This record gives sequence, structure tokens and C-alpha cells, in this order.
Amino acid sequence: MIIYILFVVGFILLIKGADLLVDGSASIAKKLKISSIVIGLTIVAFGTSAPEFVVNIFASIQGNTEIAIGNILGSNIANILLILGISAIIFPLVSKKNTVWKEIPLSLLAAILLGVMVNDTRIDGNSFSGLTRSDGIIFLAFFIIFLYYTFGISKVTGETKSEEIKELSYLKSILFIIFGLSGLILGGKWIVDGAIKIAELFGVSQSLIGLTVVAVGTSLPELATSAIAAYKKQTDIAIGNVVGSNIFNIFWILGFSSLIRPLPFSVNSDLDIFMTILANVILFSVMFIGKKQTIQRWQGGVMVLIYIGYVVFLVLTK
Repeated sequence: MIIYILFVVGFILLIKGADLLVDGSASIAKKLKISSIVIGLTIVAFGTSAPEFVVNIFASIQGNTEIAIGNILGSNIANILLILGISAIIFPLVSKKNTVWKEIPLSLLAAILLGVMVNDTRIDGNSFSGLTRSDGIIFLAFFIIFLYYTFGISKVTGETKSEEIKELSYLKSILFIIFGLSGLILGGKWIVDGAIKIAELFGVSQSLIGLTVVAVGTSLPELATSAIAAYKKQTDIAIGNVVGSNIFNIFWILGFSSLIRPLPFSVNSDLDIFMTILANVILFSVMFIGKKQTIQRWQGGVMVLIYIGYVVFLVLTK
């Protein structure tokens, strides 16, 4: 019972910790006269990916690579099919041209690259399949290119997610950062430990727990952001938030995780990578079906049903 309690509390600490860290860091950056665009693209963007990042760092250090890879693949699938699906049901999501033609294809490219890089056995006949440190460096190089592109777009459009940054006192900001980091570290440790124990208790693979419970739990910040944006009819933020998060997850988080320790990959996970690619293809296709550049309510419903079907399939087969 204690394992379950710590597992649930871990998610609360993780998400609240990320929130406090972002608020404290953004406040100090604002006081130092750093522009809103820079704050939005660095502190806020990295902050929303902090839950996945921290969980993956702990999983990599402890050698629990199934949780590390499952967490990212599961998060990316849930982000598109579940989170965008729910958000579209709340209010139809209209996407910007840049998102349709540049960011969604880049998210798809990231998923395809991951599939190629982890299939050393199938492609090259090597004895080891997985993300090596050199693969991680390549992913981080792509991530830097993505950041450069995003900075360029933001300077042209003037768009930023950080217009509502609250300026706190230096003491309060520092306390927020300390408590935020503490919450992230403690929460991440409890989640990884809990996921391992739950997998053992139920006799299922760590990959299943990573792909479902851990993935959805660490995606809660994206769900909250996108659902609220849809409710407020700021629909381009809802889509951009999810697509950007997916690119961060593969290029930044898996790239950095594999630098810490190479991530072995099971060929049984090819289906999960295929599902990640398929989710991106579905998102891109939806932009041209029915109302252009829009995820309609019925399409959102279909996406959620596809996700439920995928989870049921995982439970029955993993």
C-alpha cells in the first residue's frame, strides 16, 4: 500500500515541482530583464517537459531502460491521441500553417529517426539494439536546430507562452526553485521505484507501466495546458504545446538519457514506435480531412477511441 501511495504522491510532487521551478526561474529571468520570448522558449518549455525528463534520468541511472523508452513513446502517443483528442472534443482545434507544414512533420521525423536508430539488429545485424551515446549526440544536435527554428519563428510572430509571468521577490523565487527541484527529484524517484514494484506485483513488463501509467502521469501538464487552451479557444496553443512537447521528448529527453547510459531496445517495442509514427501521421492527415487545418470534435472522439484501443491491446499483449 505504501508503494501505491508514494507512486501517486510522486506524480503530485513531480507536477507541482515543475510548476514551482518554472514560476521561480521565470520570475528571476524577468527581473534580470530577459525577454519574454527567451523565457517562454527555454524556462517554460523545458519546465513542461521536466516530469518526463526527471523520470527518464532516474530510469537511465538505475538501468530501467524499459521505463525510460516506454515513458517517452507512451507520452508522445498520449499527447496526440488522448490529449489533443480530449481538447478537440472541448472545442475544435485550429492549427497554424507553420505547425501543419513544419512542426508536425518534424515530430514525425523524430519518431521515424528513433525507429531507425534503435533497430541496429534489424538494419545492421548488430548484437546490440538501442540508443547509444552517439545517437544521443545526434538527437541533441537536432534539438538545437529545433530551438534555433523556434526562436526565429517567435521573433517574427512575437508569440510567447510567457506573457503572464509573475514577478516574485528574489527570496520567494529562490524558495520556489529549491522546493520545485526537491519535488521533481523526490517525485521522480518515487515514480520510477513505484513503477518497478507495480510491474513486479502484477507480473507485467516495466514497458507496459512506462507506456501507460507513467506516460499519462507525466503528460498531465500538457493535458492541463491544452485542455485549458481549448476551453479558452486559444486552439493554436493547444496543438503547438503538444507537438513541441513531442519533439522535446525525443530529441532532448531521449538524447540526454542515452548520454547518461546507452538505452537497450527490445524488438518487441517496434510496435510502440510504429504507433508513435502512426499517431503523427493521423494528426497530419486530420489537418486535410473535413475542415482544413482543424481537428473537429468527431475527429477528436475517434482519436481518443484509437488511444483506448491501443491501451487495451497493450494490456492484453504485454
